[in-house]
Amino acid sequence: MRNEAIRYLIVPGWQGSADEHWQSHWQRSLPNSARVEQADWMAPRLDDWVAELARSIASDPRPAILVAHSLGCITVAHWAARAPVELLRRVRGALLVAPADVQRSNCPQALQNFASIPRQLLPFPSQLVGSDNDSAASAARALELAAAWGSEAAILSGAGHINVKSGHRHWEQGFAYLYRLHCRIEQHARRRA
Repeated sequence: MRNEAIRYLIVPGWQGSADEHWQSHWQRSLPNSARVEQADWMAPRLDDWVAELARSIASDPRPAILVAHSLGCITVAHWAARAPVELLRRVRGALLVAPADVQRSNCPQALQNFASIPRQLLPFPSQLVGSDNDSAASAARALELAAAWGSEAAILSGAGHINVKSGHRHWEQGFAYLYRLHCRIEQHARRRA
C-alpha cells in the first residue's frame, strides 16, 4: 500500500477475544498489530467502547486497518458516525467479521445499549464477512448492514459466529478477505490520487 507502515488494530467483541481466538492469532501474526483493550468486556457500554477505540486510533499516527469481530463491528460503525475527520483519515479500511445484530429480538441484555446500529456509509473501504448460520446476525441482516455501510460482503456457509466455538481458531482462510480489503484500499487510493 504505497509503502505505508500500516498498523492493524484488532477490535474484539463482547467478552473479548481469548488467546485461542483467531483475532489473537492474527495479532501475533500480523506486523504492527495492536488490540483495543476495553475496561469491561462483560458489561460493555457503548460510549466507553467508542471512546477506547477513538483513543487507540489517536494514540498512533500511522494509518490503521481495523480488524473487528461481532460487537467490535458495531463499535466501529458507531465510532465512524461520530469521529472527527482527522481521525477518520487515519483508518484505511475495516474488516468486519460476524457483526452482532444488537437490534435482534433475542439480543443479550448486555449488548442492547449499542442499538440502534448506525446505517451511514463508512468513510473508508470495508469488507464484511458473515455466515448463513450465525445466531448473532442472520445472513440477510449481515447483507443489509453491508449495504448500509458500503461494505463488500461475503457470506460463509455453516461458519457460525466465526469464533472459537464455531471452530475458527486461526482462521487462515480469513486472510483472503484481508487481502481483498487491501486490494479495495489500493483501488480507493488510486481513484483519489
